[in-house]
Amino acid sequence: MTKGIKIATIGGGSSYTPELVEGFIKRYDEFPLSELWLVDIEEGKEKLEIVGNFAKRMIEKAGLPIDVHLTLDRREALKDADFVTTQFRVGGLSARAKDERIPVKYGVLGQETNGPGGLFKGLRTIPVILEITKEMEELCPDAWLINFTNPAGMVTEAVLRYSNIDRVVGLCNVPIGMEMGIAKLLDVDHSRIHIDFAGLNHMVYGLDVYLDGVSVKGEVLQKLADPENSSFVKNIDGIGWEPEFTQALDALTCPYHMYYYKSKEMLDKTIESSKAEGTRAEVVQALEKDLFELYKDENLNIKPPQLEERGGAYYSDAAVRLITSIYNDKRDIQPVNTMNRGAIASIPDESAVEISCVITKGGPVPLAVGDLPVAARGLVQQIKSFERISAEAAVTGDYNKAVLALTINPLTPSDTIAKQVIDEMMEAHKEHLPQFFQEKVTVNK
Repeated sequence: MTKGIKIATIGGGSSYTPELVEGFIKRYDEFPLSELWLVDIEEGKEKLEIVGNFAKRMIEKAGLPIDVHLTLDRREALKDADFVTTQFRVGGLSARAKDERIPVKYGVLGQETNGPGGLFKGLRTIPVILEITKEMEELCPDAWLINFTNPAGMVTEAVLRYSNIDRVVGLCNVPIGMEMGIAKLLDVDHSRIHIDFAGLNHMVYGLDVYLDGVSVKGEVLQKLADPENSSFVKNIDGIGWEPEFTQALDALTCPYHMYYYKSKEMLDKTIESSKAEGTRAEVVQALEKDLFELYKDENLNIKPPQLEERGGAYYSDAAVRLITSIYNDKRDIQPVNTMNRGAIASIPDESAVEISCVITKGGPVPLAVGDLPVAARGLVQQIKSFERISAEAAVTGDYNKAVLALTINPLTPSDTIAKQVIDEMMEAHKEHLPQFFQEKVTVNK
């Protein structure tokens, strides 16, 4: 490229930003970033300044010529960007707390990206991400959108169906967390592990796992039956799988599968933990408060280890690895959210899937797996239907479609309960759901 590389990060005041900055520092030799624009909204101004100044200290310590810009002007940040990363939360953690507390009153699991919580986070997020894509068309039409905002699968689905940009990749740190966890389980370096991933975001399966190119799936499945080894992410406590179940399934599950295969246990655990220490959002609020106090320290110039407790472990590895591979046309294999294009036989070609891909300068090329195992196929299709109808509801503001989406989600016991949950959550989130309280629009699906 003749000009320097410019990245715009939407939600730059996030506590995750130091992870991203660390990744750019580590990979500067192969990705010579020149401008990093951190952008946020007025309510996030204080956090943006704290995180932004910390990012500047990290880069200064590394001795790299990267200019960090802090702004509340999204258009200024997007102008001529090469990559746009999104990591924002509409309504903040207080909105997430509502997503977690309200459903439990009706005997339904409250969780950030699954069931009612996933639906309402999508309803709040999708209109904003689509505004960003329109601005990208105008201001940086050749840029890649790398979305880390949850629910990443539903958001990617919406961008693929309802925007005019096709340079979009959804990203999650769960697959790389699974790789790291299995490397630790086997006491080997992460570089020696490879997993064939296929499914959806937060519902991805490891169809096989290799150590130095040799399948070790049987050994890994046996070890994962131990409750101590059942989870790879900080925000989901493992309960442990029944060995008979994992052996028969014959595939690696991701931690979020526990919400579907262990619904009762996870609901009970959620209720118990929320009484003891608050919802996950409330726990994270306390963690973030401590993190931002650390970030304020003018002597701090490296990422603090406490950030891993936030749940963002390996974010920098996943995000910057992907960006670097696109930029350098590396053609390595990484699990990302992208258009299916026939890779999974039982999912529509135009839908978003999470799957191992060859990463090229033209974007991810999904590796065809044929069909998913019959034991996994139905649940994946059901969640894909939920994602599609949820995205349609988010774009149109169709209340009935929102009720339908939640009803077909396997975590919801009935249409009556779905409607009750929808009604209370609509009112609770009214400020961030204008599309449901104004004249409706029609879209082409």
